[in-house]
Amino acid sequence: MKEEILIKIVAQVIRKYVIDAIYVPAGVSNRHIHIKQEDLEILFGKDYELNKLKDLKQPGEFASNETVTLVTKKATIPKVRILGPIRKDTQVELSLSDGFLLGVNNIPIRESGNIKDSEGIIVRGPAGEIEIEQGAIAAHRHIHMPKDFADLYGFKDKEIVSVTTEGIRSVTFNNVMLRVSEKYALEIHLDLDEANAARVKNGDLLKIVRHEGGAYGY
Repeated sequence: MKEEILIKIVAQVIRKYVIDAIYVPAGVSNRHIHIKQEDLEILFGKDYELNKLKDLKQPGEFASNETVTLVTKKATIPKVRILGPIRKDTQVELSLSDGFLLGVNNIPIRESGNIKDSEGIIVRGPAGEIEIEQGAIAAHRHIHMPKDFADLYGFKDKEIVSVTTEGIRSVTFNNVMLRVSEKYALEIHLDLDEANAARVKNGDLLKIVRHEGGAYGY
């Protein structure tokens, strides 16, 4: 009990005197696809399994060797990498620029996993192709935050913050959602459009700015 009280006191002091100096490393996310097993087998063959290319920063997540082609009536984008592990639903994450290129001009900006009533698209692999009726989204920018870090600084899951960059093209990204879990590593995910606009690269430290009184959800 005394230890819990001490932690709360330390957290209050940190929030009061150090809150203006909390930074998060950037993770720049290019277009990619998450896939369910059924669709993977249509694209690559029966009982196919993803082959890991490299681990990503978030524990348990990885980039696979496998890539697919995205197809619309207007254009195609080849070599779109599949990220593992296998998901419950197939989801294609694009930048808004990708959407314009493909003619998917109303691509919704969503939290990962929220694909209801999103855009459809054709996904082509070496063994076949699928046409998903929904699943193409632009990912809402967000921060993965480990629970102990969140507890230390008084952050809450689903809290909305702003994040500022430095340099000659410095910008402030508003409406950044915190996703708090013991399973996460600290990282802000920006898509390629967002990162290029502010000249941000992987590993750059961006400053977290909390909204007065707190804000949650979007």
